[in-house]
Amino acid sequence: MARENLRATLIGFAATLAVFAVLLYTAGIDDLVTQLTTADPRYTGLVFLATLAWLAAWGGALRTVLGVLGVELSRIRSFLVFCGAMFSNNITPFGQAGGEPVTALLINRATDTEYETGLAAIASVDTLNFVPSITIALIGAGYYATEVTLGRRLEFALGAVGVLALLVPSLVYVGWTRRYELEHRVIDALIPAIRAVARVVPRVSVPTADGLESRITGFFRAIERVAANPRGLAFALALSSLGWGLQMAALWFAFAAIGEPIAFSIALFVVPIGAIAGVTPLPGGAGGIEWTLAILIAAASPAVGFKIATAGVVLFRGFVYWTPVVLGGAVVGTTGAGSRV
Repeated sequence: MARENLRATLIGFAATLAVFAVLLYTAGIDDLVTQLTTADPRYTGLVFLATLAWLAAWGGALRTVLGVLGVELSRIRSFLVFCGAMFSNNITPFGQAGGEPVTALLINRATDTEYETGLAAIASVDTLNFVPSITIALIGAGYYATEVTLGRRLEFALGAVGVLALLVPSLVYVGWTRRYELEHRVIDALIPAIRAVARVVPRVSVPTADGLESRITGFFRAIERVAANPRGLAFALALSSLGWGLQMAALWFAFAAIGEPIAFSIALFVVPIGAIAGVTPLPGGAGGIEWTLAILIAAASPAVGFKIATAGVVLFRGFVYWTPVVLGGAVVGTTGAGSRV
């Protein structure tokens, strides 16, 4: 299993490198290097500070949700645990969907809480992060539309956001109202699959249907506890919104650093749309997010153009992607070695 996971990860990073190679070739490597090497260090420093503040804000949202579930976590530890969560998301395919199980294990080891409680906490935070992202994107697009005429690419992107704003909450609602029916279906599907794996890997133990049902029920009950605390939800939602605002500020600072500032209203809607591109087979959406952001910014600001847009996006993503990878990698390595963060 570990060998298969390693192979999948290596294939994912190889695909990412290929996507980046095409992006850099299209944008022009020489021009890109010139833009990045002559970037204003003052604004570059602000990109880094905004990135750290974003991680702290979303780490605070995780701390709030864990507090609702009765798990105490200091601000520093919540920051480090969330960096570890982002590390997991950035090295696994399909964004949060691929990183959540690993993140739940990290929370389990860092706080000595049950695995399903950690999974419920990070799932709740990811769900809360979705709400302000779509709202801010629609507000930013609406404001931008009052200033200029939207092109076809932007109309398509914003139309997709509108569909997601209706579709995702509807699917979550239907899934939640039928959660216990889904629970039995998941158990019926998982037990045979685990038994098949156990035949090949003797060390894998096969859980009983009752044991698996107990864990899934524990996960649902943890979600219910979070949903039943409106004060905690509101505070976590405010921190999530702050985190999105800091990411947008980081993007704006990145373009100011290369001497090509963009309207802040553009950052309001392109950052959430770019995050949607993270749900791809590429690790952390790397490559796909850069392409999406560069295309949208070039379409929204023709004076900037695709080459300059790519330079600003690469600077922005260089901090937003690699800062949590470096910090979170250290956290995951330390926690995996048996120490607590």
